[in-house]
Amino acid sequence: MSTTAIEPNIVFMGSPEFAVPSMRALAAGPYMLTVVTQPDRPAGRGGKPAPPPVKQAALELGIPILQPETVRDPDFRARLAALHPKATVLVAYGEYLPVSLLDLPERGSINLHPSLLPRWRGSTPVQSAILAGDRTTGVTVIRMDKGLDTGPIIAQQVVEIGPDETQPELSHRLARVGADLLAQILPLWLRGEIEAVPQDDAQSTLTRTLTKEDGLLDWTLSAEELALRVRALQPWPGTYTYWQGNPLKIIRARPLQLDITPMPGKVSIANKGLHVQTGKGTLEILTLQPAGRATMEARAFLAGYPSIGGSVLGR
Repeated sequence: MSTTAIEPNIVFMGSPEFAVPSMRALAAGPYMLTVVTQPDRPAGRGGKPAPPPVKQAALELGIPILQPETVRDPDFRARLAALHPKATVLVAYGEYLPVSLLDLPERGSINLHPSLLPRWRGSTPVQSAILAGDRTTGVTVIRMDKGLDTGPIIAQQVVEIGPDETQPELSHRLARVGADLLAQILPLWLRGEIEAVPQDDAQSTLTRTLTKEDGLLDWTLSAEELALRVRALQPWPGTYTYWQGNPLKIIRARPLQLDITPMPGKVSIANKGLHVQTGKGTLEILTLQPAGRATMEARAFLAGYPSIGGSVLGR
């Protein structure tokens, strides 16, 4: 006598581009998938409502979609309960889940976080890893509890950080590594074949929310520190300085073990390169964007603005 396996109901909660590879990975698996994502929000110059990237991908795949204004809506909880989910998988959803939702599925709720927890709990783990000069980071799958990224660890994957890798580049890689990890461990988790291990809270570090002011470059810092900031804070808040009273965005830069002048922020031009003295070493600016202009390479900028040589950047 043959039996037919029942596909488990899985609720996937995610919103930005980072979550799309994970959603696609689960959509390719043996699950009855329902996607929960943020409501369409105004975007662009026209301010027209735009769907989150996860919604766009789910529409392409024909997956049912829910877009509650808030996960605390009792009607939303009732709709999830009616699905009888085996588990909820959350990847960068954009709102914290109350315990009543975390514990609703039979196997609870799990979360993919882009760091090696307990290091870099919070909302900016990729930026924080680069800012700190970490050589490695990774992805962690946890069973969610009421704390901020404090739940027990189900699985982890280590990822090396490239020496020139920016936040968008690293996030893109982590999204794909995380999607593969979820696809591997979810069947085991649903069958109860993996035990979650508590985090070591003594080893935890917290991230913080970034502001526009975080992008303002302080030329008294070292060239190494400034280069890390340029890599970590793209595309938002971005890194910038001031020249002739106008903002000057710094898109790509690299540190040089060279001191040209004792004055931090002073610009020199050498071998057609744009160099800025820092508190220690020199920062070579490779790509930048003047106010009201397009992004350009340093050589093109110097051809149009040679007068920057000898000036001092900053407010």
